[in-house]
Amino acid sequence: SNLSCIPYGTPLTNASIAYCNVLHADGAKCSTPATNNEHLNAFLVFVVSELALESNPSDHARASTIFLSKSQTDVRDKRKSNHINHVSPGPLSKKYSSCSTIFIDDSTVSQPNLKSTIKCVTLAIYYHIKNRDSDRSLDIFDEKLHPLSREPVPDDYAYVDPEHKLIYRFVRTLFSAAQLTAECAIVTLVYLERLLTYAELDICPANWKRIVLGAILLASKVWDDQAVWNVDYCQILKDITVEDMNEMERHFLELLQFNINVPASVYAKYYFDLRQLADDNNLSFPLEPLNNQRAQKLEAISRLCEDKYKDLSRAAMRRSLSADNLIGIRRSNAVLS
Repeated sequence: SNLSCIPYGTPLTNASIAYCNVLHADGAKCSTPATNNEHLNAFLVFVVSELALESNPSDHARASTIFLSKSQTDVRDKRKSNHINHVSPGPLSKKYSSCSTIFIDDSTVSQPNLKSTIKCVTLAIYYHIKNRDSDRSLDIFDEKLHPLSREPVPDDYAYVDPEHKLIYRFVRTLFSAAQLTAECAIVTLVYLERLLTYAELDICPANWKRIVLGAILLASKVWDDQAVWNVDYCQILKDITVEDMNEMERHFLELLQFNINVPASVYAKYYFDLRQLADDNNLSFPLEPLNNQRAQKLEAISRLCEDKYKDLSRAAMRRSLSADNLIGIRRSNAVLS
C-alpha cells in the first residue's frame, strides 16, 4: 500500500512490485510520487516487457506453445470440411485396450519414441511455416546467401512452402547421422520458438533449413551427453564450412540472449503438446500389446525412478533439517503397546 512510485490505481501485480524493488534495491519503502511522464512511461515499459516474457512458451510452462496455436486453424477447417462433405472417418486406426489386452506405447516424457517425436516436431515446424504472419528474417539464415550445398538454389526458394515430408527427411537425416535422441528433438523445437520470439523472426521457405540446423546444433551440444561438434555436421552436410557453422551458432546464441536453459516444466509442456498435435493430425504413437516382457521393463523403470526419488529425499533431509527447508514427509516410528 506504500508503493507510491507506482501510478495511482495500478493493480499491485508481481511485475509492478518487482519494478518498485528495482527502483528501491536498498529495501527502503517508496515515498516518491510518480507525477512525471518519464517515470510513468518507464513503469509501463517495464510491465509490458515482464508480461511479454511471461507469455513466452519457451520460458514459462503456463504459456501456450506457438506451434499448437498455429495448427488449430487447420485442424478446425479440416473437421469442418469433413462435416460439411459428410466424409466418413473410415476404419479406426487407433487401437484401444480391452479386458483381455492392454495397448500402450513406449513413448514417455523421459524416454520419447524417436521416430514419432521427429514426425511431430517436423509437423510443428511445417505449421510454423505455413501459418506464418510475415517473412521477417536475417541474412545469416538465408539459404541463398549461405547455401547448404553446391547445388544451385531455385529462384522460387523464398516463395514455395516445403511439405511436411521434406522437413521430416531433412531432420531425420541429421538425427540419424549424428545419432541424436528424441529429447534433443523436443529441445530443438523449444530453441526454435525461443528464437522466433526473442528475435521477432518468422520461419519461412528462405530460412527454415538454417534455422532448424542452428536449433539442432545448439540442442545437441546442450542436451545430449555425447556432444556433436560443428565439424561433425560438416561431414553430414558435405558442402558447408566450419566457419559458416561457427558464425551461425554465434548469431543463434546472441539472438537467444545466451538463454539456453530449458526448465523441466517447459520440456514436459512441449512433449504433451506434441502428443496433442499428433492426435489432432492422426499421427498416432505406435501401440503394442502389453506382454510379460514389457510389463517387467515398465516395472524396472518405475522401481528405478522410485529409488532415485528416495535417494534425493534422503540427501535433502541430510542437507538441512531446519523447519524452513524440510523436503518430504517425516514419519515417526510406530510404538506398539
